[in-house]
Amino acid sequence: MSSATGARGSEPNSLYSASAPTSLDERLRGKLMRDLGPLVMAALGDAKVIEILLNADGSVWLEKLGAAMYEAGRLDPPSAAAAIKTAATIAGLPGNSDAPIVQCTLPFRGERFEGLLPPLVTRPVFSIRKPALQVFTLADLIQQGVLNAAQSRRLAEAISLRQNIVISGGVSTGKTTFCNALVAQVAHIAPDHRLIIIEDTPELQCAAANHVALCSGEAADMAALLRATLRLRPDRILVGEVRGGEALTLLKAWNTGHPGGLATVHANSPNGALIRLDQLASEAAPGPHRDLIVEAVDLVVQLERSQHGRRVQAIHTVLKKESTT
Repeated sequence: MSSATGARGSEPNSLYSASAPTSLDERLRGKLMRDLGPLVMAALGDAKVIEILLNADGSVWLEKLGAAMYEAGRLDPPSAAAAIKTAATIAGLPGNSDAPIVQCTLPFRGERFEGLLPPLVTRPVFSIRKPALQVFTLADLIQQGVLNAAQSRRLAEAISLRQNIVISGGVSTGKTTFCNALVAQVAHIAPDHRLIIIEDTPELQCAAANHVALCSGEAADMAALLRATLRLRPDRILVGEVRGGEALTLLKAWNTGHPGGLATVHANSPNGALIRLDQLASEAAPGPHRDLIVEAVDLVVQLERSQHGRRVQAIHTVLKKESTT
């Protein structure tokens, strides 16, 4: 199987192995490993596992790429609570009954972590979303049945023509995996282009030599990063997921000299994706913004998840309005 290795590629499995602690950070990391226990740590080290979920009843559920979620074992509530509080301490967050929601990244490979403590839940709950350890190409996705050869050619052509592509889908439909494949295609087709990647959690991987990855946080939100991006001389602007008013800034950027971008959005249909972009843009300025969206977005790739796995449901071409001049 072919693959593209990104700048944020896989790191040694020693990240998930205990070693003699020499600093407070390392001691906390070791404590977190003990709190999570052998089942969760083994899942973190398994390249095929993409998500680890703990329910209030103590059951641990795993999802592997291309497979259905399954119950893998159990984690006792005291250990789970300790893991959430340790993760909070490492991230500089309270993590107690007064601040029972802990959202952070883990100190291994930047896994996205969300933990919930009582009184929000009866017993501790958490989810861990792992970043991709392997970037699949469009050819790989054809082999996996995610898309067909004609769809792959259409997307390669769109990237070559610098069309703006929105990847749409519901939860766990493979938007990030698919976006990574398109980023790899961009790096292959346009190796001389400067790419700026903007995310709230680092998940996209890029093999392009000339790229900058920005991550939002307390210091700057997605909209602020997009505004800063326009002064970083981007050829293409890629956004991991559009969730708020930054949609307006992105659409304007795509329309004003920065074509060939990629972005993902939560929606259940191509039309729903365009409506969602309008709603998000309206958070920044009163809408509707339909004309701007039609002008900025060229393709919507709709992903779905069924009992047969993840696949491209449709590639929707956004029809442009005819000029009246």
